[in-house]
Amino acid sequence: MDIIEMTRELGKAIQADDRYIAYMLARQANDEDEQLQNLIKGFNLNRMQLQMEIAKPDKDDDKIQALNETIKSSYQLIMENPRMAVYNAAKQGYDELMSQINTVITMSSNGMDPDSIDVTTASCTGDCGTCGGCH
Repeated sequence: MDIIEMTRELGKAIQADDRYIAYMLARQANDEDEQLQNLIKGFNLNRMQLQMEIAKPDKDDDKIQALNETIKSSYQLIMENPRMAVYNAAKQGYDELMSQINTVITMSSNGMDPDSIDVTTASCTGDCGTCGGCH
């Protein structure tokens, strides 16, 4: 089996993992939640309006303040949505899985023994300044 075939097998294993499945189900539930999608659309629209207002040479500080308040309120409603809470938890679990996989791949490609890599404590941020070293 060559490395690409093994990578395809890894992809299949990721898709069979409970964390991946939970993340995909939560994402689908969010996508199908019309109320949540409307909140997100409104949030994004208000963010764009805020950015445009800030970019104007003759800014309206009252309008900027009102848009900021609307955005904060919209964000809070989005985060309080039960499906969004489930999604965030599922995404965190999936992100941890991917981080662990990336840690093994990165550290192995830097010469470490793949079997000795502790994925529970090692997490590469991508910024070598936060790391004790790859090897």
